[in-house]
Amino acid sequence: MPSSVTTEPAILDAMELTSDPELEVRFTETAHQILVDLVSGGAALGWVEPPSRDEVADLLGHIVSAVQAGDAALRAAYLDRRLVGLGYWLRYARPTHRPHADLEKIAVDAAAHGRGVGRALTTALIADAREAGIEVLTLDARGDNTNALRLYGSLGFTEYGRLPDFVAVGERRYDKVFCMLDFRRQS
Repeated sequence: MPSSVTTEPAILDAMELTSDPELEVRFTETAHQILVDLVSGGAALGWVEPPSRDEVADLLGHIVSAVQAGDAALRAAYLDRRLVGLGYWLRYARPTHRPHADLEKIAVDAAAHGRGVGRALTTALIADAREAGIEVLTLDARGDNTNALRLYGSLGFTEYGRLPDFVAVGERRYDKVFCMLDFRRQS
């Protein structure tokens, strides 16, 4: 179990999360609740309706398998011994794209917003990508997610494209913004 932290989030990797079956079950349950709450509140995480517990468990199982194969990184953030966020990247499956990965989700409990959790998760995942030899780390964000886009920009991501009104949530439409962090151009 992560140590108690009051100001800085404790960031764990997937191997720490899956080394203890009880911690893994609690992680899945809490991750599910965080995702349900965020999606219910309109967060841009890829779901229109909140995901079921089984969907989240399947997603996490897929990510952990990819981590074990060296094709992903999964991080979890804890504040005061409570899971408050998670994020991951996955290596692209297409053979010509294997040197690259996509940062697919950074999800932070609304109660922990503004406490540096998203920054800590993203920073850890960037470090994991560098260590794994990823050449380009990509992500996409909904155009109205200005806080996330500002965070990603502050960490070195640059926008490389935008699809206007691409994301459909009911009758509402949002731009899909593509960003990248090119490690080949950094020393």
